[in-house]
Amino acid sequence: MRLSELENATACERRTGDDLPIAALQYNSRKVGKGDLFFCIVGTFADGHTYAAQAVEAGAVALVVERELPLPVPQVIVKNTRIAMAEMAAAFYGYPARGMRIVGVTGTNGKTSTTYMLKAIAEQCGWKVGLIGTIRNLIGTRIIDTERTTPESVDLQRILREMKEEGVDLVVMEVSSHSLDQNRVHGIAFETAIFTNLTQDHLDYHKTFENYFAAKMRIFAQAQQAVVNRDDPHAERILGELSIPYKTFGIREKADVSAAEIDITTRGVQFDMHCALGNVRMYVPIPGLFSVFNAMGAAAAAMQLGLPLSAVKNGIETMGSVSGRLEPLPTGGRDFTVLLDYAHTPDALENILKTARGFAQGRIVTLFGCGGDRDHAKRPIMGEIAGRFSDFLIVTSDNPRSEDPMAIIEAVLEGVQKSACPYVVVENRYEAIRYALSHAKPKDVIILAGKGHENYQEVGGGKRRFDEKEIVAELLGTNEK
Repeated sequence: MRLSELENATACERRTGDDLPIAALQYNSRKVGKGDLFFCIVGTFADGHTYAAQAVEAGAVALVVERELPLPVPQVIVKNTRIAMAEMAAAFYGYPARGMRIVGVTGTNGKTSTTYMLKAIAEQCGWKVGLIGTIRNLIGTRIIDTERTTPESVDLQRILREMKEEGVDLVVMEVSSHSLDQNRVHGIAFETAIFTNLTQDHLDYHKTFENYFAAKMRIFAQAQQAVVNRDDPHAERILGELSIPYKTFGIREKADVSAAEIDITTRGVQFDMHCALGNVRMYVPIPGLFSVFNAMGAAAAAMQLGLPLSAVKNGIETMGSVSGRLEPLPTGGRDFTVLLDYAHTPDALENILKTARGFAQGRIVTLFGCGGDRDHAKRPIMGEIAGRFSDFLIVTSDNPRSEDPMAIIEAVLEGVQKSACPYVVVENRYEAIRYALSHAKPKDVIILAGKGHENYQEVGGGKRRFDEKEIVAELLGTNEK
């Protein structure tokens, strides 16, 4: 595709230099090759304009910029390079989202499980489903690794192009607040947008809860219809601001899809689901009250897509567990339970601990930490929650990134010490897991919280392999991966 064709896909102020063919689109100067177009993205921590010369040296033949640079290549000058990148990427890949049925799921917690549930429901009807999310991207059963919950617009449009070429009937994607704020999903028309819940997270980026709320609300401006958790404290405000048709789900409040007679066990949760299509007894193979909400949100969206109630029931009941979501790990027949969960927000941590309290016959032992370079305010909050709902705590590192791990732990302990819960600090997460397993008592429920599906740990400036499934298997000698 030629530069002029891409230029015509967005609102540009002007272009310098000649028209020429473009081989590929890049926003990372380290990935630039000969003939590429480089976008100078103005980010939170870095300005892509400072890497433009490096990109040109690597082979970029043109730039998209917000200010003209003294470099000898054609430049397209725009007001916002992120919006331009989204619009030009859509054009470069032939507008793959057009004509595709796309469901977006946003909220603080529950996005991953909800997408997997909706995928399972649609597959009951013989649909081929593409999934974009935190754990991995999928085209049918083919796995595509992911770096972000919601990819950058160039990567997103490329994935959508692959999905379209492979005959995907439905795309289900997690839509993060970052992606909405950064226009990664700009131009995507969602047939349905699902709102799961909203609790404190990402204030390191959004600065205020109001900004976080506003970012989440942007998805509805791109949707034809909505599904909203009526039990969420922010539901009435959301519903009052919607200008599109919507369905609601909930337990405590009157909703279009509701639940009653809820029974939570170690194996999962059962409940009666009531909706316009009828009443049905549901089983979700993921324990916890939050699983009821996730299932109802997926069910409401499925029915908006025209899928039958039988597919909702059969899809969710047969889907299996979701990686790193209250996932039981093999213990080789030992008399204690190890659960792996991605909980890294106050609300998510409280949910899994309350769930565990419902079935635990022994102690609840929680191993957790907080991520570095992220929301500092939630650290003591999570410490207090962990102490309130656990019998013993092992406070350790999560992904410390560029921060001092012990400084993060000290912030967590401010909250822990408000509770009467006994605790130990083991900064090295591997040794913390070893401590948890070696000190386990009969009937204990050991919860490894925060990492979930992640198979790495971010320390300093890089990532190192750290798969808690592998570590538990190694320490217990179960040889399970």
